[in-house]
Amino acid sequence: MFRLGAIPGAMPGKWIERWRERMPDVPLELVPIAVADQRAALDGGEIDAAIVRLPLPGDPDAVHVIRLYDEVPVVVAGADSSLLAVDELRAEDLAGEVRVTPADDVIGPLDLPTEAPRFDAPATTEDAIAVVAAGVGIAVMPMSLARLHHRRDVEYRPLVDAPRSTVALAWRRDRDTDDVQTFVGITRGRTARSSR
Repeated sequence: MFRLGAIPGAMPGKWIERWRERMPDVPLELVPIAVADQRAALDGGEIDAAIVRLPLPGDPDAVHVIRLYDEVPVVVAGADSSLLAVDELRAEDLAGEVRVTPADDVIGPLDLPTEAPRFDAPATTEDAIAVVAAGVGIAVMPMSLARLHHRRDVEYRPLVDAPRSTVALAWRRDRDTDDVQTFVGITRGRTARSSR
């Protein structure tokens, strides 16, 4: 059994499919993990490897990390927002907007000319999108999370001048197995006949 952790919004489907083709005798179990718990899941041995969002807290020397891709942050707004009149947004377009930031935020601090809400932070990204759908402010998040929690009453636009959010594959150095290396090879596009 190979246990792969995955943060919300990660889409490892093509890698899992290749794993099943290449390793039919080793079942792969996908284990959902929260970004806040990604390091604990790795350190606790619950998973063999994980698709994580950087930065990964803890001792960097204890884990291997391979960057997979960078995600564009997007601005999520109510479907009737004037912000949606353009195809992409810049920080200055958000001046004076109320930015709703959930407690499980993965973007972190951004230097945006937005206002803080006068209410407590929603617990989850999904809750933040519900607040935005009600016509209260905007939210900024990686595109994969906006897609994951898509609703008909909100839309999103890329925020082109904001820092990207990096998604990576991570595993503990002391648990570097042949199965882990096979999965690493799959994410890097190696074929079954390729050497490391």
